[in-house]
Amino acid sequence: MFDFVIAIVTPMIVLFCGLPGVGKSTLARSVACRTGASILSSDKIRKELIRYPTYTRAEGRLVYDILMLLTKYLTAAGIDCILDATFNRERSRMEVENKLCSNNLQMYVIECTCPEEIVLGRLRNRKNDFSDADYSVYSKMKSIYEPVQGKHLDIDTSLPYEVNLQKVLSYVSKAVQ
Repeated sequence: MFDFVIAIVTPMIVLFCGLPGVGKSTLARSVACRTGASILSSDKIRKELIRYPTYTRAEGRLVYDILMLLTKYLTAAGIDCILDATFNRERSRMEVENKLCSNNLQMYVIECTCPEEIVLGRLRNRKNDFSDADYSVYSKMKSIYEPVQGKHLDIDTSLPYEVNLQKVLSYVSKAVQ
């Protein structure tokens, strides 16, 4: 006779948001490696879909709709997901929760920030990146960005990398254990 233990694990969604160049993608990739979660990047999805993106509202809507669809399918299969996108408005973050968290999924929001002079250096030094964001994109996004209102973790990515990684892992640890 075999004894089986079936653990029912609720998948988690970790949403990384913040302005271009603040370090969302770098931190998100590290968290994905440590947790085994799948990472879904709006920049990567855009580049996979559209060879020469124009960043229109319709194009952005398509990218976010596909991000939601992929997340829905992965979490339905029990796979944790990390969403790496600007999510620059409160309504876009709420949309994730409304569309995806109806099945008791755990959602964690990480808002990444950084002093502007560091961001500008990062944007200037980008190479082989899926993001096309430069200072003009950063400035435009900064003018419309809405800080997170709900429960979330603030991460200042100018702090040491390992410190921030441990903060995020501790924040989501209930779901990863």
